Amino acid sequence: MQTDGKRRLEEIVHKNADTPKRTTIILEKEERAFIDSLIKEGKEPGIKPLISKMLDIYRSMMIYDWRFPGEYYCGISRTAFVNFELLNILIKQIPQDKWRENGRRMGEVLKVSMETSLGLQTADRENWESVFTRLKIQGFGDFLLRDKYLLIKTPFIAEAEIWTGLLEGLFDLKLDTKTTTPPLVFEIKTG
Repeated sequence: MQTDGKRRLEEIVHKNADTPKRTTIILEKEERAFIDSLIKEGKEPGIKPLISKMLDIYRSMMIYDWRFPGEYYCGISRTAFVNFELLNILIKQIPQDKWRENGRRMGEVLKVSMETSLGLQTADRENWESVFTRLKIQGFGDFLLRDKYLLIKTPFIAEAEIWTGLLEGLFDLKLDTKTTTPPLVFEIKTG
């Protein structure tokens, strides 16, 4: 009989180990009003989904490494929030015949950053989905691999020639640019 009681107690203890735990969060009045306004305006479906989304962003952007305010690092790379217009002003200052070369150098820097910070060997095709996810998180755009084609939907940088070089430097391959307006399409030639 005692063995049955111990076994039943073990079942109860282990059964609750995998169930979600309840947590109470005490919010300031302004914080709660802000959350309520997001829900009321339809920007968020509820408190639980909002907190889950915030934790996902916190995890994926590695916010736990940030030194607020003003110094944001993703692994070894300092990150800044830059608007599209500012970046395009900088790009327009580079002679067009240098765009691919500059893009390649940018890709090589991204490669080193991802290899050292995330342990991703970017040239290995099996890691590309993880690289695409990291690029999306950092705001570069949505990346897809279809057979021998790389696609970028909603690219942050509008110039296809820069992307060609960037992707060649990042993935250590050669590309042929198929479209010069979004969605950008590149054919993989080697790699």
